[in-house]
Amino acid sequence: MKLTVVKSLFIATFALLAVAQSTQAEERVLATVDGYPIMQSQVDRALGKKAKTEANRKAALDSVINEFLVQRAIQESGVKVNYAYVDQMIENIAAQNGLTYGQFLDALDYQGITLNQYRQQLANQIMMEQVRHQTIGQTIQVEPKQVQALAKELMAKDKASGKLSATKGTQYRISHILLKTNPILNDQQAKAKLTALVADINANKMTFEAAAEKHSVDYASGAEGGDLGWNFLDIYDPAFAKVANKSKPGVISAPFKSQFGWHVLKVTDTRQSDRTEDAYLQKAYEQLVNQQAQDASKDWVKALKNRADIQYVQ
Repeated sequence: MKLTVVKSLFIATFALLAVAQSTQAEERVLATVDGYPIMQSQVDRALGKKAKTEANRKAALDSVINEFLVQRAIQESGVKVNYAYVDQMIENIAAQNGLTYGQFLDALDYQGITLNQYRQQLANQIMMEQVRHQTIGQTIQVEPKQVQALAKELMAKDKASGKLSATKGTQYRISHILLKTNPILNDQQAKAKLTALVADINANKMTFEAAAEKHSVDYASGAEGGDLGWNFLDIYDPAFAKVANKSKPGVISAPFKSQFGWHVLKVTDTRQSDRTEDAYLQKAYEQLVNQQAQDASKDWVKALKNRADIQYVQ
């Protein structure tokens, strides 16, 4: 109920601001987003002093719609920023640049940026990255027919080239949490974050599945609590396979790095089987998911648009 009220207040506020932005005599609805109006005055404001050409008007309308979708996604995500973590990041950034904290503040002042402004910029980056992560994860949809068709194609290709061989041996069911480094999360911080998550899991403050769903940037497995399903180790990155091979069932590994980022993993079960077809199905599924994730990462606002009902008023 609270979420519904907050959402309603956000939409109502957005609409009221739209109406208040202009006192022009001619005010009309140019588009609706999930039933909520985008007004002429909003588009005029976004257009600014640009020439009032059809192309510029369309670009301005799109920018207003994009901003509406982003702000709504932030509102609905419930993402909150830990400012103690932001402050630690600022200290780390200063150290990485060979500056004392005081020197770093002087550098900000030289650029005309206050500490509070910079702090808020970092907080916004963290928040937007988390919202982006949620959006991408929610947009990935792989149909069974797609997986089966691609698996059949891959098997036929390997068979024709003489590379098809039965896959036998021990299959592992593994769950993992993946973090990737970026301009605001370096190797040391990624490792520390995973270490803290494992400590919370072992202390029963959260489950492995909940931690994976909230923090893992492997969008497909994260939605399944980190579960990668049944697989043979040779499909994984060598570093990942090595850790999994040495892990005892049910025990969470120490943080380690592969070519894809930083992981912790847990082997949940093992079995002996001959599952050549399943191995190809898994390979096909991963290819399709990775492609969708890459496409969504290029333009995550487009992913928001794909989920919204946008109607343009003629």
